Amino acid sequence: MKTFIIAAVTADGFIGRDSGHTADWTGGADKKEFVRLTKEAGVVVMGARTFKTIGRALPGRRTIVYTSRPDEITAEGVETTSEPARELLKHLKQEGAHAVAICGGATIYDLFMREGLVDELYLTIVPIVFGQGVQLFTGELRAGLDLLEAKQLADSTILLHYKNHAAPNR
Repeated sequence: MKTFIIAAVTADGFIGRDSGHTADWTGGADKKEFVRLTKEAGVVVMGARTFKTIGRALPGRRTIVYTSRPDEITAEGVETTSEPARELLKHLKQEGAHAVAICGGATIYDLFMREGLVDELYLTIVPIVFGQGVQLFTGELRAGLDLLEAKQLADSTILLHYKNHAAPNR
């Protein structure tokens, strides 16, 4: 089962100005690519703060939200979890999932990356700078990546698709 991170980042490496910042700055081309890739995956996983910026299940995708307060997530069609990332992926694979898109935020990206569970990364580089904000990962991390594809999405927006060296053969 393929597990991948999908994120939009500013030219200076931030995924948002703060934890409640919506992705309204990423542009239509990024949103279209996000929908395509996450629908192909069929399963999306995100944290409660990221979910709060969306507020609903994503159509055509199984939506799973990490939270320690499941009673606060009441949107129809949304599942909640607090189980270890490795266990979640094991259960999803047993249930027949073929791919899982990790959709943020930084804590969730970090959780899956540190556990060595991420096979690939899709990073849209948006031509904007924030100067400060929420980084893609929450702390020090070292991972080798191989560039699989670089694709121009819009005039100055680029999608970089990487394979993670540290990903195990699952």
